Amino acid sequence: MGTKPEKGNTMHINEWKVGDAVEGFYILQSAYSRQGANGKPFLAVTLGDRSGTMEGKVWDYAGPVGPGDAGSVVWVHGTVTEFRGASQLTVGRIRTADAADRYAPGDLVPAAPIDLDAGWAELQKLLDSIADPDYAAICRALLAQYEARFRLIPAAKSVHHGFLGGLLMHTLSMVCEADFLAAQYPDVIDRSLLLAGALLHDLAKCEEFTTSALGLVTDYSMKGQLLGHSVMGAQAVAAAAARLGTPEEKAALLQHLILSHHGEPDYGAALRPVCAEGELLSFIDLIDSRMEIYRETLQETPAGTFSPRVFALDRRVFHHN
Repeated sequence: MGTKPEKGNTMHINEWKVGDAVEGFYILQSAYSRQGANGKPFLAVTLGDRSGTMEGKVWDYAGPVGPGDAGSVVWVHGTVTEFRGASQLTVGRIRTADAADRYAPGDLVPAAPIDLDAGWAELQKLLDSIADPDYAAICRALLAQYEARFRLIPAAKSVHHGFLGGLLMHTLSMVCEADFLAAQYPDVIDRSLLLAGALLHDLAKCEEFTTSALGLVTDYSMKGQLLGHSVMGAQAVAAAAARLGTPEEKAALLQHLILSHHGEPDYGAALRPVCAEGELLSFIDLIDSRMEIYRETLQETPAGTFSPRVFALDRRVFHHN
C-alpha cells in the first residue's frame, strides 16, 4: 500500500511515454485480481483520466485495493513500460484517495467534446421533425423517462464514447446521419422509423450500466448482463407502445431496429435486420462507433506515426500529416 505523496507530479495519460516515472491521482476504471506464472498474486488495472486510459499491473500485490474499488480515485506511483508493442504502467505503489487528498475532478473525468446542452437541444429539434406521431410519441415518452442519465452517462465502458455525455454525443451523431441518409433513399427508407430507431437504439444503456460517483461506467447491472441493452430497449419500446396504444406493426418494427442494430449476431445483434431501416441503422451505428475510435486514437498518436494495435479495430492506425 502506498504512502501519501507530499506533492504530486501528475501528467495526463496521453502524455505518458515509455520510461516516464508517473505519480498522481487517476480513476481506477477496472481492477482484476490475477495470479502470475510464479504463483504470486497481482492486480491488473485500467487507469483513466480525461485524456485517455492505460492498462497497468501491480505485481506481487494482494490488496487492499481490489475489484471493489473500480470507479474510485486512486493515487499511483509507477513507471511506463512496453509490453507486446503497447504501453502499460508498472505500478509500484497504489492506494485509494481520501478526503485529505487534493486533486481536481475535472482533470480526471473525460467528457464529450461537445456542448451537451446544445446537443440535447439539437436532438429535441430532430425529434420534433419526426413526422409520424406514433414513433414521435414513443421517443418523447422514453426520453422523458431516462433524460437525466441519458444526458450524462458514457455510451460504453470502453472502446468508443466511454466518457461523460458519450451516450448523448453518439445518439445525436447517429440521428444526424440517419436524417441525411434517409433523404438519399426516400423511396426505400421510412424516415420516421429510422430516426426513432437511431434515437432509441442505445437508450437502455441507462439501465445496462452501473456508474461511479464521478459518472463513469464501472460495471454492468444484473439485467444488463442477463439481457443486454438491445433486449431491454425493445422491452421499453413495447411497454411505451402498450401505454400509448401504438399500432402493433409500428411497435414491432421499432423493436426490431433496436434488436438488430448491431447487424450480426456475432457482433451482439439479437437477430439480423430484415427491413431497409434496420440494415441502414446497423451501418450508421458501425460508422459512428468506428469514427469515434479513430478520433480517440488519432488524438493519442503523433502525426506521421502509427498507433499501437487498436483492439477494437484489430490493426494499427496511421496518423497522416
